[in-house]
Amino acid sequence: MSKLPQISEAEFEVMKIIWKYAPINTNEITERLLKTTSWRPKTIQTLIKRLVTKGVLSYEKQGRIFVYTPLVKESDYISQESNSFLDRFFNGHLSAMVSSYLEQDQLSKAEIDALRNLLSNNVNKGGDADV
Repeated sequence: MSKLPQISEAEFEVMKIIWKYAPINTNEITERLLKTTSWRPKTIQTLIKRLVTKGVLSYEKQGRIFVYTPLVKESDYISQESNSFLDRFFNGHLSAMVSSYLEQDQLSKAEIDALRNLLSNNVNKGGDADV
């Protein structure tokens, strides 16, 4: 996977709507974001234009309406950001991150049980047991 463009937190909020509802037009994006943010419609349009410029979105003009489609898969972007976070704060080691959360009591028993199940299933599938 090639390196994807950096997008801001605000641009990510726009992308979450587009990933969920694509293809989606400007009015629909704006309507959905006005329900969850305090942004003005012009701000939303600016964010959409930035995403097009960054190569994250494509658009098609249908009459007077622009319809947007993502050029980047949500899973690819989240994977890149997750890896970047791990590299930046934990030298790329997932076990160091989990340890940090455990030491600070930030994981509930349910979350620990879920992690245990994930690890167990991964090992049973032949995955690497050294996390």
